[in-house]
Amino acid sequence: MERSLYNEDHELYRESVREFLAREVVPFKDKWDENRWIDREVFTKAAQAGVYALQVGTEYGGSGESDYRFRMIVCEEVARINALSFGLTISLQDDLVLHYLLDLTNDEQKQRWLPGFAAGEIIGALAMTEPGTGSDLRGIRTSAVRDGDDWILNGQKTFISSGIMADLVVVAARTDPQGGSRGFSLFVVESDTPGFERGRKLDKIGLPAQDTAELYFENARVPAVNLLGEEGRGLGYLMSHLPRERLGVTAKAMATTRAIFEITVDYCNQRHAFGGPISQFQNTRFELAEMATEIDIVEAYVDKSVLAYNAGSLTPVDAAKGKWYVSELQKRVIDRCLQLHGGYGYMTEYAVGKAYVDTRIQTIYGGTTEIMKEIIGRDIVGNG
Repeated sequence: MERSLYNEDHELYRESVREFLAREVVPFKDKWDENRWIDREVFTKAAQAGVYALQVGTEYGGSGESDYRFRMIVCEEVARINALSFGLTISLQDDLVLHYLLDLTNDEQKQRWLPGFAAGEIIGALAMTEPGTGSDLRGIRTSAVRDGDDWILNGQKTFISSGIMADLVVVAARTDPQGGSRGFSLFVVESDTPGFERGRKLDKIGLPAQDTAELYFENARVPAVNLLGEEGRGLGYLMSHLPRERLGVTAKAMATTRAIFEITVDYCNQRHAFGGPISQFQNTRFELAEMATEIDIVEAYVDKSVLAYNAGSLTPVDAAKGKWYVSELQKRVIDRCLQLHGGYGYMTEYAVGKAYVDTRIQTIYGGTTEIMKEIIGRDIVGNG
């Protein structure tokens, strides 16, 4: 179906994003995957080209543009070239870290961090997950104790995207063991903080160029001026920013699903077997018909979610619906697309094979499918 999400300005932006990716990402993305590391200079170039950090205010070097449709275009164009490690890294900046820095910083903190972020010179990470704590944020054990003009942090975080590369990490820690949901706070830990160490760069089955790390805090001395927002409100801050994070997962899932489907349609038209293109087999046509229908229908929900986010009305429940359903659709469609590719689909030189492993994480991070259903179910029937 014809989409009505974008206008002429968005399509002009799409052209500039496409040109940037062709020049600065396409020639290098395979090398980044081989090296398990993205050349850092590309993020400076990406920020300068307006590929991310658009929402940073003009006074800090950004564009002050909050329309999520521009972010959606980046997702679509990155998916089209199958540069998913790069795409996840800029999503981490735009859909997670940036909004903590925009929403919770005071003027002094904004002056310290936002110009570097807008220039692509500061890379951020968000550290919530711990070895024994995933979606259950109330189980966070990393502690922070006030000591004069500093906070002393102790604990461990794991599965932290961009944890090796990050110049600053937004860390969730328990500041009042007896405070219940008011016992958590957020801190910005900078890379040169005494007592802050990075552990292993974790070896994942997909997204090899996107670094994921273990982080350690052993009497890490964080200046009190690096407290993000108010003490004791950390859990609330984390919860309030989840809709944007989950919309980001949804956007990437939608874009990648359509991109891989379109690649598969082309493959089925070109691949010959038994005297003709495999697209002429009824089973192939039925498979493609089912996927095309599902993609169009789900895309309508995603587009509506984007507009709701722009209007400030995207609820946590609606974001959870999109996150679980679209990520599960992505998993299902890419699996079927790989099957249609036959043995070639299992080769990493084919986009579908890489996407098969690179996107598997999408039903897990940002809240698992099971947690999303729990959020939705509680909203329907209540907590009792």
